[in-house]
Amino acid sequence: MSKKLVAYFSVSGVTAKVAAEIAKVEGADCFAITPETPYTADDLDWRNPQSRCTLEMKNPDCRPAITGKVEDFSVYDDVFVGFPIWWGREPSVVDTFLTSYDFTGKKVIPFCTSGGSDIGKTAERIQSLVGEKACVDTGKRLGGEVSEPDLKIWTEGLQL
Repeated sequence: MSKKLVAYFSVSGVTAKVAAEIAKVEGADCFAITPETPYTADDLDWRNPQSRCTLEMKNPDCRPAITGKVEDFSVYDDVFVGFPIWWGREPSVVDTFLTSYDFTGKKVIPFCTSGGSDIGKTAERIQSLVGEKACVDTGKRLGGEVSEPDLKIWTEGLQL
């Protein structure tokens, strides 16, 4: 049986809740991707062209600092990576996590939380960040409320 990790970034708590459910269903460890400087309401104002999140998302090379680390990342075979969708992709702080570890030989399963936006081509971007020696699943958009049976159907289909 493979060792699994659910790494997630959550601002409002929605992604954290879904990540906890996935960890429960999969018997996985959980890791919160936590920005060194927490996001404020002003930082998250996507209508303001000078807000922190707008500036970060405009720069594809932006890597906001994060706190904490996964102690022994090498023990994990499968890594679920969760986040809210921002500007049609994963937030830059998630990119920091993705470029901080060696994903060689690992399966990466992205999931996003959104009321309506799809996961889009996020898997392609994640593949470019973790390298070709990792296998990145297409991923899935999950709403804020997802049932355990639905999660089991999804994860069983992943062939982990």
